[in-house]
Amino acid sequence: MTSDTESAPKVAVFRPDDERIEDAVELLEEHDVEPVPDPMLAVEPTGTEPRSDGAVTVLTSKTGVELAAEAGWESKDTQFVAIGPATADAAEAAGFDVDLVPEVYTSAGLVNALEDSVDGERVEVARSDHGSPTLIQGLTDAGAYVHETVLYELVIPDGAGESVALAADGALDGALFTSSLTVKHFLSIAADRDVEAAVRDGLESAVVGAIGSPTAETAAAAGVTVSIVPESADFAALARAVVGELESH
Repeated sequence: MTSDTESAPKVAVFRPDDERIEDAVELLEEHDVEPVPDPMLAVEPTGTEPRSDGAVTVLTSKTGVELAAEAGWESKDTQFVAIGPATADAAEAAGFDVDLVPEVYTSAGLVNALEDSVDGERVEVARSDHGSPTLIQGLTDAGAYVHETVLYELVIPDGAGESVALAADGALDGALFTSSLTVKHFLSIAADRDVEAAVRDGLESAVVGAIGSPTAETAAAAGVTVSIVPESADFAALARAVVGELESH
């Protein structure tokens, strides 16, 4: 693959606008890809914090951990459950003791990890306003008394949409969708610009990756064909798989 950025494949990445987008850009550049950093999610904190009366407390993102820590919340009297390694790493950096990380880093994975131990227990779920209903319903079905705290809302950032314009022009070679909401916000921008059909056509000729099955299902339901779903729900694995597919073309 050429290192000439004028002819290198353009790959859109939708990580949050912090060190995660910086790391993603660096990773793609190492593979001679021209990154198109286009954050699709902006965080608006609600000013709340997790309740302290849960026998089990579940956090589902690095952002949620950071907001809980900033609010002065403590984990010492609860079983702290993190949805995946990135959330667990953030929790440990904040001084929280992580008791459990599921084998599968999804809402369904959390339910599978907890369903045999939460019957009759209070479970606090602290996350964004776009959390999957699978988690709440699954824990409720397992007999838990579930309370959900919305720590932050996820909105479309001002200025987002460079990748949408490229897709509409047929100039986007790859896209790395990292959550169902990145898919929805991407297509919402396309709808606002009245270029939905052109964007879907443009993505048909691109290598579209989704970080996991829920994201892939959201894309498919919206008429977007996903080419790549890595075995591990991990951004680096997603990026490598999409780049590998581009290299094989």
